[in-house]
Amino acid sequence: MSPRRIVRVSKKRTIYIPKEIADKVGISEGTYLELVVEDNKLVMIPIPDPFWLALKGPKFASMSVDEIEKISEEEQRVFMNEGSQNSS
Repeated sequence: MSPRRIVRVSKKRTIYIPKEIADKVGISEGTYLELVVEDNKLVMIPIPDPFWLALKGPKFASMSVDEIEKISEEEQRVFMNEGSQNSS
């Protein structure tokens, strides 16, 4: 069964998220949460850190080093051509 806890809302409407629950859903200090009201219930959805996602999150696209190099060379040629046109 999922952990359940009752927490009290403080004077400034802050709540304490118990460690067991925070750890289970990946909430730590500095984590951003999306707050949504669904059927008169407050749902808190952790927003993953973009750096963590880039390094450790699921990968959904793949490129070889050769593909990256080809794109880089093409972009450099475009950039160099634009630069030579602007200097005339």
